[in-house]
Amino acid sequence: MSHEPAPDSQILQVRDLVVEYAVARGSVGAVERVSFDLAKGEFLGIVGESGCGKSTLLFAIAQLLSAPAAITGGEVVFKGNNLVGMTDKLLAASRWQDLSVVMQSAMNAFNPVKTIGAQFKDAIRAHQNWSREKIRQRSAEVLRLVGIDPVHVKSYPHQLSGGMRQRAMIAMALLFTPDLIIMDEPTSALDVVAQRSLMVQIKELQQQLGFAVIFVTHDMSLVSHFSDRLIVMYAGQIAEAGETRSVFDSPAHPYSKGLLEAFPSIRGPRVHMTGIPGNPPALLDPPPGCRFAPRCPVVMPRCHDTKPALYTVGEVAVRCLLYAKGEVHV
Repeated sequence: MSHEPAPDSQILQVRDLVVEYAVARGSVGAVERVSFDLAKGEFLGIVGESGCGKSTLLFAIAQLLSAPAAITGGEVVFKGNNLVGMTDKLLAASRWQDLSVVMQSAMNAFNPVKTIGAQFKDAIRAHQNWSREKIRQRSAEVLRLVGIDPVHVKSYPHQLSGGMRQRAMIAMALLFTPDLIIMDEPTSALDVVAQRSLMVQIKELQQQLGFAVIFVTHDMSLVSHFSDRLIVMYAGQIAEAGETRSVFDSPAHPYSKGLLEAFPSIRGPRVHMTGIPGNPPALLDPPPGCRFAPRCPVVMPRCHDTKPALYTVGEVAVRCLLYAKGEVHV
């Protein structure tokens, strides 16, 4: 299918990934059998409401989960190696060099009492025995890549604006020109102008350097012009996945339609925003059938007790019983 990368171009394969949180009353399935592939140089957006499992999925891929969260099933194969169960020493060797993560809040990610340059140096020294001059040159180079004057290598995080801190975090992620950069809502603390500027910067860098991106956000409109493919998550599951334009132009899942209708368009006639009534289900005890059934505007009786598979429908994969006659997506 056209919404899956060609096998020889794949850099990441996530297979039946399950993440659970251990709680006093049992376990909460935050990520439920999620599978997808990512090609070299591809921009994948992952969207959904708060609490749908986006960030948990991201941290599971990067192997950054901490108790009480744990991967209880599936694989994360990056460049031919399964990261699940890999030792901390092997993971540390891969991070920054092959795979980088840009956190949601750069102010919290950076050490507030160290200069930007000192933190770049720490990251480099953890992986390479470069000379002081080479470290200085590379630090200045990556700052220029993201549009920051290298003079700020001597600045502390609090001396930079929010947008500059986020760009500095991206610069740090680019120190070794990794093959994959995972971004957890990096624009959430920025105003709309700064968001657009940062997204344009990320896309230009991706096209220039050729790295793949997994971009997690709750803002559907933010990824509409920048991602190649889109995954819509709901209650820990993939609700819909496919090429971004296909999902935006003709969303198949009622949840995807609801998300799109919750964002106003700057073109065309003014329309009333409908939104999605209700709240996502408690994952400690999810509905026995479709997890979206209690909020779905086109719910059918069987939706309440029949779990939908992920069906291939045209250019997308969609988890909805409306398409139960379609081919089951593998």
